[in-house]
Amino acid sequence: MKLESEQDIIKLVKDDEWMMKILQNAKSLNLPDWWICAGFVRSKIWDTLHDYTERTPVPDVDVIYFDNSNLDEKVEKQLEQKLKSINPQIPWSVKNEARMHVVNNIPPYSSSTDAISKFPETATALGLTLDEQNNVVLTAPCGVEDVLNLLLKPTPYFEETKERAKIYEERIVKKNWKRIWGKVKVHHIQ
Repeated sequence: MKLESEQDIIKLVKDDEWMMKILQNAKSLNLPDWWICAGFVRSKIWDTLHDYTERTPVPDVDVIYFDNSNLDEKVEKQLEQKLKSINPQIPWSVKNEARMHVVNNIPPYSSSTDAISKFPETATALGLTLDEQNNVVLTAPCGVEDVLNLLLKPTPYFEETKERAKIYEERIVKKNWKRIWGKVKVHHIQ
C-alpha cells in the first residue's frame, strides 16, 4: 500500500478497527490535550509500508495528556489502571506531559504537541487523537516525510546537543528497528 500524506495516514488509522477502539478507550478518560503517540502510530505506518499482514507488537501504547492542574504521578497510574479495566489486553502507559520536563530535566513543555516535537526521532514524533465528532486527528510537529520515507533520524531537538545525540544513537541500537522493518534507513549523527 502506498502512503504519501497525512490524509493517507489518517485513513489508514480510520480503517483499522483495533486502533480506533484504542483511541476510543483513551478518549473515554476525557483528558485535556490527549494523544496516543510514538510507536503506536509509527509501527502501523511502517508495517503497512513493509506489506506486513500481521501487526508488529507494540511494547506499550503511550497515552499522553497535558494538565498543569495536577502533576501527581499517582494520577497517571490510576488512569493506566482505568484503561486496563476497559481494555486489559493493551499495555497502557499514561504520562502527563505537564510534569515530564522534570523527569527529562529540561524546560517545561507548553503542550502535548510541544512534548511530541521533542521526542528523539522524527518518525516517532507523531500523535493521534479523536475530536468531538470522533474524527481522527494527526499531529506531526516534525512532519510525516521521514516516517513515510522509512527514514529514521533525530528531531531537531535531539540534534542540538551531544548528550541528546548520544541518547538518539543509543536508542537506535537498543530498539533495533531495522531488524523489524528492513527497509528503514538510519541517519546517524555521531
